Amino acid sequence: MNTKVPVAVHSLNVHTLDVQWLQWRMLVPAEVYHQFLGFTGIDLEVVQLAPVHTLKYFCFTVVMSLYLLILCANVLLIVVICVNRSLHEPMYMFLCSLFVNELYGSTGLFPSLLVQILSDVHTVSAPLCFLQIFCLYSYVCVEFCILAVMSYDRYLAICCPLQYHTRMTTVSVLIAVSWIYALLLVAVTVSLSSPLQLCGNIINKVYCDNYVVKLSCSDSTLNNIYAFMLIFSHLSQTALIMVSYVHLIRAAIRSQADRRKFMQTCLPHLITLLVFTTSLMFDTMYSRYSGGSTMKALQNALAAQFLVVPPLINPIIYGLNLQQIRSRMVHRFTHRTGTFRKN
Repeated sequence: MNTKVPVAVHSLNVHTLDVQWLQWRMLVPAEVYHQFLGFTGIDLEVVQLAPVHTLKYFCFTVVMSLYLLILCANVLLIVVICVNRSLHEPMYMFLCSLFVNELYGSTGLFPSLLVQILSDVHTVSAPLCFLQIFCLYSYVCVEFCILAVMSYDRYLAICCPLQYHTRMTTVSVLIAVSWIYALLLVAVTVSLSSPLQLCGNIINKVYCDNYVVKLSCSDSTLNNIYAFMLIFSHLSQTALIMVSYVHLIRAAIRSQADRRKFMQTCLPHLITLLVFTTSLMFDTMYSRYSGGSTMKALQNALAAQFLVVPPLINPIIYGLNLQQIRSRMVHRFTHRTGTFRKN
């Protein structure tokens, strides 16, 4: 049966299908229909904030304000670290890489979310969807890698101070390896997911994730095996962090000087780690246990916390707790203010 797929039809939202589409669907064979879905794109079901038209612009303003605040806070700390030579030390260079990753992750979410808030048709094409998957997953992988390297850096600084400068001479190499390793991991994930033939086109989140594997009608055994490999990679990084902190806590208990170093430099890192993992847990719980339509907006908001809370909280944690960064920021601000008053 030769049935032509109408080229004028784009990614359709199943909630607004018209009679002609239903009639065409009844005539088209299943394999043709699935192929059509795989090429035209994926419907992304965003949070329906409210039926009130004015509230849409209010939500847009709130989300835009959050995004601008994240951009300003992280860019400010990146500039402070890069400009001041006294901060060109391993710990601060790792922090600079962490702040760059926060910008990268939030940019993977907020622009598309802002477009979806203002749009009446909540759809996204398949290429853009997989691009967002790559950005968000690589953000998570880079975050774990940088946090693991930072825990090792703190372990050397406190537990092995005499070996610190000899072992930490390749800071740029460690940062580059962290980014390349994470990007390659996620590139394989996307390359395994993108060829899958889709039998559905609804993603119940405000962003694209690898939920598209569940929508496929192809064999996803290889995807599942690689997912376990990714889990093993993250567990290895977690084990490295835990072993480092076991030694750090022992050193802090034995020595008052080490305890002071732990409170000044390790505590912000530990808070960052807890904030990130807790936020990531909300997304994991949403993926596993969501299904009802009760409080869908709250569920989506909690699921996106790992892309909102760490980029917003981390600059505050390190900007306020680390004395060298705080003093440099205050010095630059007072210097600029004094120059402005003189002029």
